[in-house]
Amino acid sequence: MEQSKSLIGREAERRELEQSVASSRSELVIVYGRRRIGKTYLIEQHFKHTFDFWYVGVRNIPTRTQLKRFSRQLTKYSGTAYKLNDWFDAFDALEEYLETLPADGKKIVFIDEMPWMDSSRSNFVVALESFWNGWAMSRGDIMLIATGSATSWMRDKLLGNTGGLHSRITRQLHLQPFTLSETERYLQSMGIVWDRYQILQSYMVMGGVPFYYSLLEPELSLVQNIDRLCFKTDGKLRIEFDELYNALFQHADTYIEVVRTLSQHKNGLTNNEISKKIKCNGSMLSKILKNLERCDFIERWSQYGNKKREEVFRLTDFYTLFYYKFIEPDNRHEEHWWSKNFDSPGVLSWMGTSFETVCLRHHRQIKQALGLTAISTETSNWHVKPNEQEQTPGAQIDMIIERADRIIHLCEIKFSVGEYIISQEYEKKLRQRMSLFQYHTKNKKSLVHTFITTYGVANGKNKSIVHSEVTMDDLFNS
Repeated sequence: MEQSKSLIGREAERRELEQSVASSRSELVIVYGRRRIGKTYLIEQHFKHTFDFWYVGVRNIPTRTQLKRFSRQLTKYSGTAYKLNDWFDAFDALEEYLETLPADGKKIVFIDEMPWMDSSRSNFVVALESFWNGWAMSRGDIMLIATGSATSWMRDKLLGNTGGLHSRITRQLHLQPFTLSETERYLQSMGIVWDRYQILQSYMVMGGVPFYYSLLEPELSLVQNIDRLCFKTDGKLRIEFDELYNALFQHADTYIEVVRTLSQHKNGLTNNEISKKIKCNGSMLSKILKNLERCDFIERWSQYGNKKREEVFRLTDFYTLFYYKFIEPDNRHEEHWWSKNFDSPGVLSWMGTSFETVCLRHHRQIKQALGLTAISTETSNWHVKPNEQEQTPGAQIDMIIERADRIIHLCEIKFSVGEYIISQEYEKKLRQRMSLFQYHTKNKKSLVHTFITTYGVANGKNKSIVHSEVTMDDLFNS
């Protein structure tokens, strides 16, 4: 299937690239993000595959083989054969070749999957430092673009470099998953015309990762596509999981243990709670959580009224959540499992939970729909356990938006196939929860209920509790 060549989204990143080309200094540009997010595609399409030098690192090959491939690529561009003994020789040869190019304009060098070039004891980073500091930076006409899915390497070895590259990175572009709006545009570019309810459902599986959407067959329904990709024995998204974490992280087993644990706790866990469950020491766990957050697999949410150490980590990578919920348990490899179960109570319950995660991912769009773009806000969640001594029940609020003008939105997130109907019993529950929130937080600010639903709240005598509404369409705002 031929993919669309139009570049969807990434407007801010493209502006950064344009500014880099137009600047009067040499530019060292770092592009990072999780696997399959479109880093290479962005650079290829923006520059229309036109580079003065382009090399793609190869995973798990010896340094000598990597150097042979680098030499072959350099010969292709320069017409000169090079014998490279180490990375210092490689960057010296690259320097020699770039000096032969015309003096006008930026020389664009694109090194894709740079982390895979840095094998053990290769001195790759030191050689890169020497190339940049000793030659490229002083010229003013070099633009070196480095990409990599191994986000921890990109952040630690380049952005967090304490040696020769310290403060040398001129621009860093963190590519994140598509929003619902960008996903809708991408599907339209592929000739897939689904309504927003279907797009929302697809997001619960693929989470705005462009490559996953590129695998869809336009002539098939969403249900058929999920069967083909996730439940067929050789389905691309069935076998994706094993490669996903191993391609991103060293010691991937521990990372997988963390995300598996988080997948079992939809409301998230604190650092201490995760540590107890997987028996991982503090410094190692902090590193793992930081790297998962950098790759947009997890999000850190503060709990209203609690200190920073009580922050909650929630697994928000939709593909991982879907994998653990439905693909991994499918031991019988039932190829049409989704077709048979997509409207079952279990799947509908999962959609309700996933919709909460979609809303958390789109909290900026929610604030925009509420007219809060010009008002300073803080977003958090809140929960309290039952207290037998005080005879108070437990309660939980998935999203709290606290405004600088002393108004607090207690957000109620509800997924439904039509307008959501508030029963008398549920209205009573919401009022009790508001009272509990006031009691436990000692809050004197104005509290309002905001409902975030797919199709809105149905009119009825119990709707008076609703102060403001956000619908699925609002989540599609850019």
